[in-house]
Formats: sequence, C-alpha cells, structure tokens
Amino acid sequence: MNTYLFVYDLMQFCGHSWIFTNMIIRFMSFGKDSLADTFYSIGLVMRLCQLLSVLEILHILIGIDKSRFFPRFLQITERIIVLFVVINSQEEVQGKYIVCVLFFLWNLLDVVRYTYNMLARTGIYYLPLTWLNFSLCILLYPLSVLAKAFAIYISLPYFETFGTYSIKLPLPFAFSIYFPYVLKTYLLVLFIGMCFNMQNLFSERKAHLGTGNIKKKRS
Repeated sequence: MNTYLFVYDLMQFCGHSWIFTNMIIRFMSFGKDSLADTFYSIGLVMRLCQLLSVLEILHILIGIDKSRFFPRFLQITERIIVLFVVINSQEEVQGKYIVCVLFFLWNLLDVVRYTYNMLARTGIYYLPLTWLNFSLCILLYPLSVLAKAFAIYISLPYFETFGTYSIKLPLPFAFSIYFPYVLKTYLLVLFIGMCFNMQNLFSERKAHLGTGNIKKKRS
C-alpha cells in the first residue's frame, strides 16, 4: 500500500507543482493582467487535483492512511464546495483576484505537504521540510479560510441575481431553498471548522516536532 500511496502523492505533487509554477511564470511574464484569468488557465487541472483528493477520505476509511478522518474531511469538503459550487458555477467570480489568491495558498500548502508525504512513505524525514510542513499550514490555513469566505461573500450577489441552485416548488409542497441563505449559513460552518482544524494542526505539529520525535527521526 505504501507504493500506491507514494504514486498517489506523486501525482498530486506533479499536479500542484505544475499549477504553482504556472501561476508564478504567468505573473512574472504578464504581471497583474495574469491574475484575472487564473481560473481559465489552470482551473481544469485544479479541479482534477481536488477531485482526486477525495480519495484521501477513502484512504482513511479503509485504514491505509493513519490521518484523522474529520479534519481531513473538513479540509477537502471546504475546497470542493468553494471550487465547484461557488467559483465554477459563477463565471463572474472566476475572474476575481481572490481566485488567484486562493489557488496560490492551496498549491503552496499542497506542494509542501505532498513532498513531505512522498519522502515519509520511503522513511526519509528531512527536518527542515518536516518543520515547514507542520508550521506553514498553521499560518496559511487560516488565510485560505478567509479567502474562501471572501470568495463566497463576493459570489452572493450573483447567486441572488441568477438564482443558481435556488429551488422553489409549487403547491401543494410550497417548499423553497434560497441558496444565498445556504451560503451565509455555510460561512458560519466554515469558521467553526477552522477553529477545529487549527486545534488539530497544533496537535499534529507538537506530535511531529516534539524533541523526542525529532531525535527518533534523526536516528
């Protein structure tokens, strides 16, 4: 199973590295103009990587990955909802700068995480990389949640105007779902989930970067 997980991590690393490198090269070549069409240039690969990440939930459920289920489930579903439900469904949101910021944060985190995971599968623990993996996420994860929340916020007028995903059933059911209200409720869930995940990130950092664990990995 280690071979399978290594191949999975390698595929994710290649995908996120391509996205991250592409974003940097485009920004250096075209400057500010490259930000507005970030989704159009790398959105397909980004969606493929995020769909593939759903396998990580399965890995935990069948026991081949020892990560905690609920924190990983929250992180993956947050991205799926924001990327596919909010950004992908509203063309007006796709050209906003916040999409570029969000993709940058996601890919920076994932390039480091999948690099660490690949080496860990082979029994290699490089201390600076271990420190970076379990420290960078504590700084960037809250920023990514703020970026997700802002993306949802700026999408609300478009969901209100176009009625995307809003449902109104005729009588005798007289039942309706106004999707902007669902998104506003989800904002609260997003921040509650962030508090839970931050506790998990701190506990993981302590577990992996504690003095005893560092000595064991060095030896």
